[in-house]
Amino acid sequence: MQTERGLGHDKGDGQPGVGTEPNRHPLRVLSVPSQHSYPLRLRADGIRAGRVVSHLPDPVVSGGEPGRWWPPPALDLAWLRQHGGEVDVVHLHFGFDHLSPRDLEAWTTELRRQRLPLVLTVHDLVNPHFVEQRDHLARLDVLVPAASAVLTLTSGAAAQIRRRWRRPVTVTPHPHVVPDHLIGSREDRTHGPWVVGLHLKGLRANIAARPMVKAAVEAVGQLPDAVLRVDVNAEVWRADHPRHDPTLVEALRSHERAGRLDLRVHDTFTDDELFAYLSAIDVSLLPYAFGTHSGWVEACHDLGAVVVAPRTGFWVEQQPMLSFGWGSGCEPDVAELRSALRQARRDPPSGA
Repeated sequence: MQTERGLGHDKGDGQPGVGTEPNRHPLRVLSVPSQHSYPLRLRADGIRAGRVVSHLPDPVVSGGEPGRWWPPPALDLAWLRQHGGEVDVVHLHFGFDHLSPRDLEAWTTELRRQRLPLVLTVHDLVNPHFVEQRDHLARLDVLVPAASAVLTLTSGAAAQIRRRWRRPVTVTPHPHVVPDHLIGSREDRTHGPWVVGLHLKGLRANIAARPMVKAAVEAVGQLPDAVLRVDVNAEVWRADHPRHDPTLVEALRSHERAGRLDLRVHDTFTDDELFAYLSAIDVSLLPYAFGTHSGWVEACHDLGAVVVAPRTGFWVEQQPMLSFGWGSGCEPDVAELRSALRQARRDPPSGA
């Protein structure tokens, strides 16, 4: 696994660094989280830098259902003090949003006390779950300087990290997301309508739902034999949900009655349902007003759906795609969006 190569050590030898004796215990890597699709796709058990690499499972979340990894117990100071001797490298990806900078300072101090290296992959310079970024950046202000090695997914994000924290950064592109057997399995879609998918998911903070629906209806409506499919998670469709948007609901219902879109309200997709959805559309239109990187982009690339995305994050560097800008306020530039969709249909980017 490239991201941990050369970072192992044997506790008690006084020299954190590369373990070179192949008969020592395996290099025990704890990814936080371990069962998320990103670290799962990265891992490769086997010989790495003269050591056998062993990837540890997520610690059990007290009272959590099987397979749940959040909130990560490994980020708890008491857990680290009790179990740190069972780990050689910690590779942190996600799951620290619930902790304060002071909590993270105590956690990284304990890592140093145990001579336990921290590898940090910076996925989100801008957190898509929050409008206000001050707390997220304060957490990164602790983690990035404390890490033995810092990685990120794109050169644009790496440049920002170097500017803000003066740290060297390794760019490790996002791995594929879908299972191997699904890559290249897309069926021929030359027959039937051309489907533009706009998935609003759970209306998290960075989703510009109303302006994207308005712009997409206008842009797709000008394309012959094209269908705009809009998906929404059922939880936010309910009036008692904190992210319920009655104005959006009424707009979607109105457009549906007028035949301007195909509306689907359903429970959150399982992975298999998501992969089937991405295989059934021709274009995935990203409604992200802000953010950094996107696993959704990688899934689209794996399954052959063209991505049309706003130029507000570094996802435009992840894979070939088409993009559009924003007009006044948080309104998509409809002319640019229309042009991108037309190109997606006529001449999609190579590799998309």
